[in-house]
Amino acid sequence: MNRDRAAAPRVLVIVQNLPVPFDRRVWLECRALTAVGYDVTVVCPKGPGDPARQVLEGVTLLKYRPYAPGGGFVQFALEYVWSFAATAALVLRGRRHGRFAVLQACNPPDIFWPIARVLRLVDGTRFVFDHHDLCPELFESRFPGGGRLLHRALLLLERATFRTADRVVSTNASYREVAVRRGGKAPADVTVVRTGPDPDRLRPAQPVPALRRGRRHLVAYIGVMGPQDGVDVAVRAADEVVHGLGRDDVSFTFMGAGDSYADVVALRDRLGLADHVDLPGRVPDQTVVDVLSTADVGLSPDPKNPLNDVSTMNKTLEYMAFGLPVVAFDLTETAVSAGPAAAYVADGDVRGYARTILELLDDDDERARMGRCGRARIEDEVGWPHQRVAYVRVYDELVGRVPVAAGPAPERERVIDLTAVEEAERAESAGPAGPAGPAEPAGAPADEHGVRRS
Repeated sequence: MNRDRAAAPRVLVIVQNLPVPFDRRVWLECRALTAVGYDVTVVCPKGPGDPARQVLEGVTLLKYRPYAPGGGFVQFALEYVWSFAATAALVLRGRRHGRFAVLQACNPPDIFWPIARVLRLVDGTRFVFDHHDLCPELFESRFPGGGRLLHRALLLLERATFRTADRVVSTNASYREVAVRRGGKAPADVTVVRTGPDPDRLRPAQPVPALRRGRRHLVAYIGVMGPQDGVDVAVRAADEVVHGLGRDDVSFTFMGAGDSYADVVALRDRLGLADHVDLPGRVPDQTVVDVLSTADVGLSPDPKNPLNDVSTMNKTLEYMAFGLPVVAFDLTETAVSAGPAAAYVADGDVRGYARTILELLDDDDERARMGRCGRARIEDEVGWPHQRVAYVRVYDELVGRVPVAAGPAPERERVIDLTAVEEAERAESAGPAGPAGPAEPAGAPADEHGVRRS
Protein backbone atom coordinates (compact mmCIF):
# COMPACT_ATOMS: atom_id res chain seq x y z
CA MET A 1 0.00 0.00 0.00
CA ASN A 2 1.48 3.37 -0.98
CA ARG A 3 1.83 6.29 1.44
CA ASP A 4 -1.13 8.25 0.02
CA ARG A 5 -3.51 5.32 0.39
CA ALA A 6 -2.18 4.51 3.84
CA ALA A 7 -3.02 8.06 4.97
CA ALA A 8 -6.49 8.13 3.39
CA PRO A 9 -9.61 7.30 5.43
CA ARG A 10 -10.66 3.74 4.56
CA VAL A 11 -14.24 3.10 3.48
CA LEU A 12 -15.84 -0.34 3.18
CA VAL A 13 -18.92 -0.70 0.97
CA ILE A 14 -21.08 -3.85 1.16
CA VAL A 15 -23.41 -4.73 -1.72
CA GLN A 16 -25.37 -7.99 -2.04
CA ASN A 17 -27.81 -7.71 -4.90
CA LEU A 18 -25.45 -6.83 -7.78
CA PRO A 19 -21.78 -6.96 -8.65
CA VAL A 20 -19.82 -3.73 -8.75
CA PRO A 21 -19.38 -1.85 -11.06
CA PHE A 22 -22.62 -3.36 -12.45
CA ASP A 23 -24.46 -1.53 -9.68
CA ARG A 24 -24.40 1.94 -11.21
CA ARG A 25 -25.34 3.86 -8.08
CA VAL A 26 -22.68 2.20 -5.95
CA TRP A 27 -20.05 2.69 -8.63
CA LEU A 28 -20.84 6.39 -8.86
CA GLU A 29 -20.52 6.62 -5.08
CA CYS A 30 -17.19 4.79 -5.04
CA ARG A 31 -15.75 7.04 -7.73
CA ALA A 32 -17.00 10.12 -5.90
CA LEU A 33 -15.17 9.06 -2.75
CA THR A 34 -11.91 8.10 -4.44
CA ALA A 35 -11.94 11.42 -6.32
CA VAL A 36 -11.62 13.28 -3.01
CA GLY A 37 -9.02 11.00 -1.47
CA TYR A 38 -10.86 8.17 0.29
CA ASP A 39 -9.49 4.61 0.07
CA VAL A 40 -12.52 2.52 -0.96
CA THR A 41 -12.96 -1.26 -0.71
CA VAL A 42 -16.12 -3.00 -1.95
CA VAL A 43 -17.39 -6.44 -0.95
CA CYS A 44 -19.95 -7.83 -3.40
CA PRO A 45 -20.87 -10.96 -5.41
CA LYS A 46 -18.96 -11.90 -8.53
CA GLY A 47 -20.33 -11.26 -11.98
CA PRO A 48 -19.59 -13.66 -14.86
CA GLY A 49 -15.83 -13.92 -15.32
CA ASP A 50 -14.99 -11.61 -12.43
CA PRO A 51 -11.82 -12.29 -10.40
CA ALA A 52 -11.97 -12.66 -6.64
CA ARG A 53 -9.96 -9.47 -6.23
CA GLN A 54 -9.26 -6.55 -8.52
CA VAL A 55 -8.51 -2.84 -8.35
CA LEU A 56 -10.56 -0.77 -10.79
CA GLU A 57 -10.09 3.00 -11.05
CA GLY A 58 -8.55 3.02 -7.59
CA VAL A 59 -11.38 1.00 -5.97
CA THR A 60 -10.49 -2.39 -4.44
CA LEU A 61 -13.14 -5.01 -5.25
CA LEU A 62 -13.37 -8.17 -3.13
CA LYS A 63 -15.88 -10.63 -4.58
CA TYR A 64 -17.45 -13.91 -3.53
CA ARG A 65 -19.14 -16.62 -5.57
CA PRO A 66 -22.87 -15.84 -5.58
CA TYR A 67 -25.44 -18.34 -4.42
CA ALA A 68 -27.30 -20.02 -7.29
CA PRO A 69 -30.33 -17.81 -8.02
CA GLY A 70 -33.86 -18.91 -7.36
CA GLY A 71 -37.28 -17.33 -7.41
CA GLY A 72 -38.86 -18.61 -4.20
CA PHE A 73 -38.74 -17.33 -0.65
CA VAL A 74 -36.64 -20.26 0.61
CA GLN A 75 -34.09 -19.62 -2.14
CA PHE A 76 -33.93 -15.95 -1.19
CA ALA A 77 -33.39 -16.83 2.48
CA LEU A 78 -30.61 -19.30 1.67
CA GLU A 79 -28.98 -16.78 -0.63
CA TYR A 80 -28.96 -14.15 2.10
CA VAL A 81 -27.46 -16.56 4.66
CA TRP A 82 -24.71 -17.46 2.20
CA SER A 83 -24.11 -13.83 1.27
CA PHE A 84 -23.82 -12.77 4.90
CA ALA A 85 -21.24 -15.46 5.67
CA ALA A 86 -19.22 -14.76 2.52
CA THR A 87 -19.36 -11.02 3.15
CA ALA A 88 -18.20 -11.37 6.75
CA ALA A 89 -15.21 -13.45 5.61
CA LEU A 90 -14.18 -10.84 3.04
CA VAL A 91 -14.63 -8.01 5.54
CA LEU A 92 -12.09 -9.75 7.79
CA ARG A 93 -9.77 -10.10 4.82
CA GLY A 94 -10.08 -6.42 3.96
CA ARG A 95 -9.49 -5.39 7.57
CA ARG A 96 -6.01 -6.95 7.53
CA HIS A 97 -4.78 -3.78 5.84
CA GLY A 98 -6.08 -1.55 8.62
CA ARG A 99 -9.31 -0.40 10.25
CA PHE A 100 -12.16 1.03 8.24
CA ALA A 101 -13.23 4.54 9.18
CA VAL A 102 -16.69 4.07 7.66
CA LEU A 103 -18.77 1.06 6.61
CA GLN A 104 -21.55 1.59 4.06
CA ALA A 105 -24.12 -1.17 3.62
CA CYS A 106 -26.51 -1.06 0.67
CA ASN A 107 -29.82 -2.88 0.74
CA PRO A 108 -31.57 -5.12 -0.12
CA PRO A 109 -31.30 -7.06 2.13
CA ASP A 110 -31.29 -5.41 5.57
CA ILE A 111 -28.97 -7.97 7.16
CA PHE A 112 -25.55 -6.36 7.49
CA TRP A 113 -26.09 -4.30 10.64
CA PRO A 114 -24.42 -6.97 12.87
CA ILE A 115 -21.17 -6.48 10.93
CA ALA A 116 -21.49 -2.73 11.47
CA ARG A 117 -21.97 -3.21 15.21
CA VAL A 118 -18.93 -5.48 15.50
CA LEU A 119 -16.70 -3.06 13.58
CA ARG A 120 -17.97 -0.17 15.70
CA LEU A 121 -17.16 -2.08 18.88
CA VAL A 122 -13.70 -3.19 17.73
CA ASP A 123 -12.54 -0.25 15.60
CA GLY A 124 -14.93 2.63 16.20
CA THR A 125 -16.12 2.34 12.58
CA ARG A 126 -19.03 4.63 11.65
CA PHE A 127 -21.99 3.16 9.74
CA VAL A 128 -23.75 4.63 6.69
CA PHE A 129 -26.92 2.89 5.48
CA ASP A 130 -27.45 3.44 1.75
CA HIS A 131 -31.20 2.86 1.54
CA HIS A 132 -31.98 1.52 -1.93
CA ASP A 133 -35.22 -0.36 -1.24
CA LEU A 134 -38.11 -0.75 1.14
CA CYS A 135 -37.60 -4.43 1.92
CA PRO A 136 -40.95 -5.04 3.68
CA GLU A 137 -42.82 -3.56 0.71
CA LEU A 138 -40.54 -5.43 -1.68
CA PHE A 139 -41.48 -8.68 0.04
CA GLU A 140 -45.17 -7.87 -0.34
CA SER A 141 -44.77 -7.11 -4.04
CA ARG A 142 -42.79 -10.30 -4.70
CA PHE A 143 -44.76 -12.66 -2.44
CA PRO A 144 -48.37 -11.48 -2.10
CA GLY A 145 -49.92 -13.17 0.90
CA GLY A 146 -46.48 -14.26 2.11
CA GLY A 147 -47.44 -13.96 5.74
CA ARG A 148 -47.60 -11.31 8.45
CA LEU A 149 -44.87 -12.99 10.49
CA LEU A 150 -42.30 -12.71 7.71
CA HIS A 151 -43.35 -9.15 6.98
CA ARG A 152 -42.92 -8.32 10.66
CA ALA A 153 -39.46 -9.90 10.65
CA LEU A 154 -38.41 -7.71 7.73
CA LEU A 155 -39.65 -4.63 9.57
CA LEU A 156 -37.52 -5.61 12.56
CA LEU A 157 -34.43 -6.07 10.38
CA GLU A 158 -35.08 -2.69 8.78
CA ARG A 159 -35.46 -1.04 12.19
CA ALA A 160 -32.22 -2.63 13.44
CA THR A 161 -30.39 -1.28 10.39
CA PHE A 162 -31.75 2.22 10.95
CA ARG A 163 -30.92 2.14 14.66
CA THR A 164 -27.36 1.01 13.98
CA ALA A 165 -26.71 3.63 11.29
CA ASP A 166 -24.91 6.86 12.14
CA ARG A 167 -26.18 8.34 8.88
CA VAL A 168 -28.76 7.25 6.31
CA VAL A 169 -28.50 8.04 2.61
CA SER A 170 -31.96 7.87 0.98
CA THR A 171 -32.62 7.67 -2.74
CA ASN A 172 -35.54 10.10 -2.58
CA ALA A 173 -37.70 12.15 -0.23
CA SER A 174 -40.25 9.36 0.25
CA TYR A 175 -37.53 7.00 1.47
CA ARG A 176 -36.23 9.76 3.72
CA GLU A 177 -39.69 9.99 5.27
CA VAL A 178 -39.59 6.24 5.96
CA ALA A 179 -36.20 6.60 7.65
CA VAL A 180 -37.53 9.35 9.90
CA ARG A 181 -41.00 8.04 10.69
CA ARG A 182 -40.59 4.26 10.58
CA GLY A 183 -36.87 4.12 11.31
CA GLY A 184 -36.82 6.71 14.07
CA LYS A 185 -33.89 8.64 12.58
CA ALA A 186 -33.37 12.32 13.28
CA PRO A 187 -34.04 14.33 10.09
CA ALA A 188 -30.52 15.80 10.29
CA ASP A 189 -29.07 12.29 10.01
CA VAL A 190 -30.84 11.44 6.74
CA THR A 191 -29.57 12.81 3.42
CA VAL A 192 -31.29 12.44 0.04
CA VAL A 193 -28.89 11.36 -2.71
CA ARG A 194 -30.68 10.50 -5.93
CA THR A 195 -29.23 8.12 -8.49
CA GLY A 196 -29.14 10.78 -11.17
CA PRO A 197 -27.27 10.14 -14.41
CA ASP A 198 -24.12 12.06 -15.19
CA PRO A 199 -25.19 14.33 -18.08
CA ASP A 200 -21.64 14.42 -19.41
CA ARG A 201 -21.63 10.65 -19.82
CA LEU A 202 -25.23 10.03 -20.87
CA ARG A 203 -26.33 12.24 -23.72
CA PRO A 204 -27.99 11.75 -27.12
CA ALA A 205 -25.79 10.54 -29.97
CA GLN A 206 -26.55 10.30 -33.67
CA PRO A 207 -29.77 8.37 -34.40
CA VAL A 208 -29.53 5.01 -36.15
CA PRO A 209 -32.54 4.93 -38.51
CA ALA A 210 -32.19 1.18 -39.12
CA LEU A 211 -33.28 0.57 -35.52
CA ARG A 212 -36.77 1.74 -36.47
CA ARG A 213 -36.97 -1.38 -38.65
CA GLY A 214 -38.59 0.37 -41.59
CA ARG A 215 -41.17 2.28 -39.56
CA ARG A 216 -41.52 5.96 -38.78
CA HIS A 217 -41.34 5.77 -34.98
CA LEU A 218 -39.44 3.86 -32.29
CA VAL A 219 -40.61 3.44 -28.69
CA ALA A 220 -38.10 2.15 -26.12
CA TYR A 221 -37.95 0.46 -22.73
CA ILE A 222 -34.79 -0.25 -20.74
CA GLY A 223 -34.49 -1.97 -17.40
CA VAL A 224 -35.22 -5.03 -15.34
CA MET A 225 -38.08 -7.26 -16.41
CA GLY A 226 -39.46 -8.46 -13.09
CA PRO A 227 -43.00 -9.03 -11.81
CA GLN A 228 -43.23 -5.48 -10.43
CA ASP A 229 -41.83 -3.68 -13.49
CA GLY A 230 -44.92 -3.69 -15.70
CA VAL A 231 -43.25 -4.79 -18.93
CA ASP A 232 -46.27 -6.98 -19.65
CA VAL A 233 -48.35 -3.78 -19.55
CA ALA A 234 -46.00 -2.20 -22.09
CA VAL A 235 -46.46 -5.20 -24.40
CA ARG A 236 -50.25 -4.98 -24.05
CA ALA A 237 -50.07 -1.27 -24.81
CA ALA A 238 -48.06 -2.10 -27.94
CA ASP A 239 -50.81 -4.55 -28.89
CA GLU A 240 -53.40 -1.80 -28.49
CA VAL A 241 -51.30 0.55 -30.64
CA VAL A 242 -50.78 -2.00 -33.42
CA HIS A 243 -53.94 -4.10 -33.42
CA GLY A 244 -56.43 -2.04 -31.44
CA LEU A 245 -55.71 1.34 -33.02
CA GLY A 246 -54.37 0.06 -36.33
CA ARG A 247 -51.00 1.80 -36.30
CA ASP A 248 -48.34 0.01 -38.33
CA ASP A 249 -45.81 2.86 -38.24
CA VAL A 250 -44.45 2.17 -34.73
CA SER A 251 -41.66 -0.21 -33.71
CA PHE A 252 -40.92 -1.10 -30.09
CA THR A 253 -37.59 -2.17 -28.57
CA PHE A 254 -37.63 -3.37 -24.96
CA MET A 255 -34.09 -3.91 -23.62
CA GLY A 256 -33.33 -5.80 -20.43
CA ALA A 257 -33.86 -9.11 -18.69
CA GLY A 258 -35.07 -10.58 -15.42
CA ASP A 259 -37.48 -13.01 -13.79
CA SER A 260 -40.32 -12.14 -16.18
CA TYR A 261 -38.34 -12.05 -19.42
CA ALA A 262 -39.57 -15.44 -20.72
CA ASP A 263 -43.17 -14.56 -19.84
CA VAL A 264 -42.87 -11.24 -21.68
CA VAL A 265 -41.53 -12.97 -24.79
CA ALA A 266 -44.37 -15.49 -24.65
CA LEU A 267 -46.95 -12.72 -24.28
CA ARG A 268 -45.51 -10.83 -27.25
CA ASP A 269 -45.64 -13.93 -29.43
CA ARG A 270 -49.14 -14.85 -28.30
CA LEU A 271 -50.34 -11.36 -29.26
CA GLY A 272 -48.73 -11.61 -32.70
CA LEU A 273 -46.28 -8.77 -32.10
CA ALA A 274 -42.97 -10.43 -33.00
CA ASP A 275 -42.58 -8.15 -36.02
CA HIS A 276 -43.26 -4.99 -34.00
CA VAL A 277 -41.75 -5.63 -30.55
CA ASP A 278 -38.06 -6.51 -30.31
CA LEU A 279 -36.91 -8.13 -27.04
CA PRO A 280 -33.13 -8.49 -27.35
CA GLY A 281 -32.46 -9.11 -23.63
CA ARG A 282 -29.39 -7.43 -22.21
CA VAL A 283 -27.42 -5.59 -24.83
CA PRO A 284 -24.02 -3.87 -25.07
CA ASP A 285 -23.69 -0.28 -23.95
CA GLN A 286 -23.41 1.06 -27.48
CA THR A 287 -26.71 -0.56 -28.45
CA VAL A 288 -28.39 1.15 -25.50
CA VAL A 289 -27.01 4.51 -26.58
CA ASP A 290 -28.05 3.91 -30.19
CA VAL A 291 -31.60 2.86 -29.28
CA LEU A 292 -32.22 5.71 -26.83
CA SER A 293 -30.72 8.21 -29.28
CA THR A 294 -33.08 6.97 -32.00
CA ALA A 295 -36.27 6.47 -29.98
CA ASP A 296 -39.10 9.00 -29.89
CA VAL A 297 -40.59 7.99 -26.52
CA GLY A 298 -39.39 6.10 -23.42
CA LEU A 299 -41.72 3.87 -21.40
CA SER A 300 -41.90 3.58 -17.60
CA PRO A 301 -44.82 1.15 -17.19
CA ASP A 302 -44.30 0.37 -13.49
CA PRO A 303 -47.73 -0.24 -11.92
CA LYS A 304 -48.85 1.65 -8.84
CA ASN A 305 -48.25 -0.27 -5.61
CA PRO A 306 -46.85 0.65 -2.18
CA LEU A 307 -43.26 0.02 -3.31
CA ASN A 308 -43.31 1.52 -6.80
CA ASP A 309 -45.22 4.61 -5.74
CA VAL A 310 -42.38 5.81 -3.52
CA SER A 311 -39.45 4.48 -5.55
CA THR A 312 -37.37 6.37 -8.09
CA MET A 313 -37.23 4.56 -11.43
CA ASN A 314 -33.77 4.96 -12.86
CA LYS A 315 -34.95 4.23 -16.36
CA THR A 316 -37.08 7.35 -16.18
CA LEU A 317 -33.99 9.42 -15.43
CA GLU A 318 -32.06 7.69 -18.22
CA TYR A 319 -34.75 8.61 -20.75
CA MET A 320 -34.60 12.20 -19.56
CA ALA A 321 -30.82 12.25 -19.98
CA PHE A 322 -31.33 11.26 -23.62
CA GLY A 323 -33.97 13.94 -24.12
CA LEU A 324 -36.86 11.47 -24.45
CA PRO A 325 -40.38 12.24 -23.27
CA VAL A 326 -41.66 9.58 -20.87
CA VAL A 327 -45.00 7.81 -20.62
CA ALA A 328 -45.63 6.58 -17.07
CA PHE A 329 -48.37 5.68 -14.67
CA ASP A 330 -49.11 8.36 -12.09
CA LEU A 331 -46.63 7.39 -9.36
CA THR A 332 -45.63 9.85 -6.65
CA GLU A 333 -41.85 9.68 -7.01
CA THR A 334 -41.96 9.37 -10.80
CA ALA A 335 -43.79 12.69 -10.88
CA VAL A 336 -41.20 14.20 -8.53
CA SER A 337 -38.33 13.03 -10.75
CA ALA A 338 -39.79 13.74 -14.18
CA GLY A 339 -42.24 16.57 -13.60
CA PRO A 340 -43.44 17.92 -16.98
CA ALA A 341 -40.98 15.68 -18.84
CA ALA A 342 -43.48 12.81 -18.54
CA ALA A 343 -47.08 12.19 -19.56
CA TYR A 344 -49.03 10.44 -16.80
CA VAL A 345 -51.73 7.79 -17.17
CA ALA A 346 -54.16 6.43 -14.58
CA ASP A 347 -52.87 3.18 -13.12
CA GLY A 348 -53.88 0.08 -15.05
CA ASP A 349 -55.33 1.95 -18.03
CA VAL A 350 -53.64 0.06 -20.87
CA ARG A 351 -55.73 1.71 -23.56
CA GLY A 352 -55.00 5.14 -22.11
CA TYR A 353 -51.31 4.27 -22.01
CA ALA A 354 -51.38 3.32 -25.69
CA ARG A 355 -53.29 6.46 -26.67
CA THR A 356 -50.83 8.63 -24.74
CA ILE A 357 -47.93 7.05 -26.64
CA LEU A 358 -49.62 7.87 -29.93
CA GLU A 359 -50.50 11.41 -28.87
CA LEU A 360 -46.82 12.08 -28.28
CA LEU A 361 -45.71 10.35 -31.47
CA ASP A 362 -48.12 12.52 -33.44
CA ASP A 363 -46.99 15.80 -31.82
CA ASP A 364 -43.38 16.59 -32.73
CA ASP A 365 -43.41 19.93 -30.92
CA GLU A 366 -44.68 18.49 -27.64
CA ARG A 367 -42.15 15.67 -27.75
CA ALA A 368 -39.35 18.17 -28.30
CA ARG A 369 -40.58 20.40 -25.46
CA MET A 370 -40.81 17.50 -23.00
CA GLY A 371 -37.43 16.18 -24.09
CA ARG A 372 -35.77 19.55 -23.49
CA CYS A 373 -37.43 19.79 -20.10
CA GLY A 374 -36.20 16.34 -19.07
CA ARG A 375 -32.65 16.99 -20.19
CA ALA A 376 -32.64 20.32 -18.34
CA ARG A 377 -33.82 18.63 -15.11
CA ILE A 378 -30.92 16.19 -15.35
CA GLU A 379 -28.39 18.95 -16.01
CA ASP A 380 -29.73 21.44 -13.47
CA GLU A 381 -31.28 19.41 -10.65
CA VAL A 382 -31.13 15.63 -10.39
CA GLY A 383 -27.96 14.72 -12.30
CA TRP A 384 -25.16 12.97 -10.43
CA PRO A 385 -22.85 16.03 -10.27
CA HIS A 386 -25.45 17.67 -8.00
CA GLN A 387 -26.00 14.51 -5.93
CA ARG A 388 -22.30 13.78 -5.51
CA VAL A 389 -21.74 16.89 -3.38
CA ALA A 390 -24.32 15.84 -0.80
CA TYR A 391 -23.04 12.27 -0.75
CA VAL A 392 -19.38 13.17 -0.12
CA ARG A 393 -20.42 15.66 2.56
CA VAL A 394 -21.92 12.80 4.61
CA TYR A 395 -18.51 11.13 4.76
CA ASP A 396 -16.57 14.31 5.40
CA GLU A 397 -18.82 15.08 8.35
CA LEU A 398 -18.50 11.57 9.79
CA VAL A 399 -14.70 11.52 9.72
CA GLY A 400 -14.29 15.19 10.64
CA ARG A 401 -12.64 16.00 7.37
CA VAL A 402 -12.46 19.33 5.56
CA PRO A 403 -14.19 18.82 2.17
CA VAL A 404 -11.70 18.26 -0.65
CA ALA A 405 -12.32 19.39 -4.23
CA ALA A 406 -12.79 16.48 -6.62
CA GLY A 407 -9.88 15.83 -8.93
CA PRO A 408 -10.20 15.25 -12.66
CA ALA A 409 -12.14 12.21 -13.77
CA PRO A 410 -10.07 9.26 -14.97
CA GLU A 411 -9.18 9.57 -18.65
CA ARG A 412 -10.60 6.19 -19.56
CA GLU A 413 -14.02 6.15 -18.00
CA ARG A 414 -16.37 3.24 -18.42
CA VAL A 415 -19.77 3.83 -19.96
CA ILE A 416 -22.49 2.59 -17.69
CA ASP A 417 -24.40 -0.49 -18.76
CA LEU A 418 -27.90 0.88 -18.67
CA THR A 419 -29.49 -2.53 -19.14
CA ALA A 420 -28.55 -3.29 -15.65
CA VAL A 421 -30.43 -0.04 -15.09
CA GLU A 422 -33.26 -1.29 -12.98
CA GLU A 423 -31.41 -3.99 -11.19
CA ALA A 424 -29.36 -1.42 -9.12
CA GLU A 425 -32.01 1.03 -7.77
CA ARG A 426 -34.63 -1.39 -8.21
CA ALA A 427 -32.76 -4.40 -7.26
CA GLU A 428 -33.05 -1.47 -6.81
CA SER A 429 -36.68 -4.08 -5.97
CA ALA A 430 -36.20 -7.13 -7.87
CA GLY A 431 -34.29 -9.15 -5.35
CA PRO A 432 -31.96 -11.88 -6.54
CA ALA A 433 -31.94 -12.22 -10.29
CA GLY A 434 -33.89 -14.90 -12.04
CA PRO A 435 -33.61 -16.00 -15.65
CA ALA A 436 -31.41 -13.55 -17.45
CA GLY A 437 -32.78 -13.83 -20.95
CA PRO A 438 -30.47 -14.01 -23.95
CA ALA A 439 -26.79 -13.84 -23.16
CA GLU A 440 -24.96 -10.62 -23.90
CA PRO A 441 -23.01 -10.61 -27.12
CA ALA A 442 -19.34 -11.48 -26.78
CA GLY A 443 -17.30 -8.49 -25.83
CA ALA A 444 -20.18 -6.62 -24.22
CA PRO A 445 -18.99 -4.32 -21.45
CA ALA A 446 -19.32 -5.81 -18.01
CA ASP A 447 -21.36 -3.56 -15.98
CA GLU A 448 -25.21 -1.28 -13.73
CA HIS A 449 -28.77 -1.05 -12.67
CA GLY A 450 -29.29 -2.60 -14.88
CA VAL A 451 -30.00 0.65 -13.22
CA ARG A 452 -32.63 -0.67 -10.14
CA ARG A 453 -35.31 1.36 -8.97
CA SER A 454 -34.86 3.20 -5.87
